[in-house]
Amino acid sequence: MHIPVLLNEIVELLNLHLGDKVIDGTVGLGGHAKVILEKISSSGQLLALDRDPRQIEAAKINLADYAAQVTFINDSYANLAQNTYVQRITPVAAVLLDLGYSSIHVDDPARGFSFQTEGSLDMRYDSADELTAAEVVNTWSLEELARIFLVYGEEKNAKKIARAIVEKRKQKKIETTTELAELIETVSPRRGKVHPATKVFQALRIVVNDELGELERALPQIIEVLKPCGRLAIISFHSLEDRIVKTFFKKQNNKILKIINKHVIVPSEEEIKQNPRSRSAKLRVVERL
Repeated sequence: MHIPVLLNEIVELLNLHLGDKVIDGTVGLGGHAKVILEKISSSGQLLALDRDPRQIEAAKINLADYAAQVTFINDSYANLAQNTYVQRITPVAAVLLDLGYSSIHVDDPARGFSFQTEGSLDMRYDSADELTAAEVVNTWSLEELARIFLVYGEEKNAKKIARAIVEKRKQKKIETTTELAELIETVSPRRGKVHPATKVFQALRIVVNDELGELERALPQIIEVLKPCGRLAIISFHSLEDRIVKTFFKKQNNKILKIINKHVIVPSEEEIKQNPRSRSAKLRVVERL
């Protein structure tokens, strides 16, 4: 079951009204979108974007009762402005981005996002994209691998792990998630609860999907399509994303934007207990001046 993160906080801080035009740039399975649609009622409109065509199809089913109000588009939120103008719903009252991968990605071994079960090294949100994690792992140089593990995974054993990968692939191509995770564990033994492959898998996912680049391209576009007093809410799940959001908001504060929550909002202990995957979520909200 998909559980939308920080749902109550999102609904309150987006300050939605009847008839509002809203963009959900990462609609996923439609958990946040459903509550947004209830708030804006039948007179409102929702533009629902997602890079993953399978999530778009799932969201269409989950939001079938609101079909007349929703326009679904299989595209990245990095192309948000263009899609908004094409659909003629600008300016909008609110935009939501729930960053990172969802439970549907993690729970499907074939997608290659998790090392808990064996699957191919894929990690693409959209299978039409060319770059896969397998290509990165098996063709990128030692220096390139070490750099992405350090920069995007913040992995202190980046070079050691990169060297092990390069040596291993000389003997045999690294094809599965468990194969890679087991290799990482041999050079970076487990300490505590966090598996030593966690940060490497994060780095690979970010690179394969250009997650940070997508976010940087999207932020100015979102401000462009927001109407005065319109709000943008972003949920991030790791420090790299949150740093980009925080820096952008601070630079624009009291110029184009007003920061709504002075301190970052995190899930309550109760929410984390009900949905452990929410534990690293951080929410920041701004309003267009």
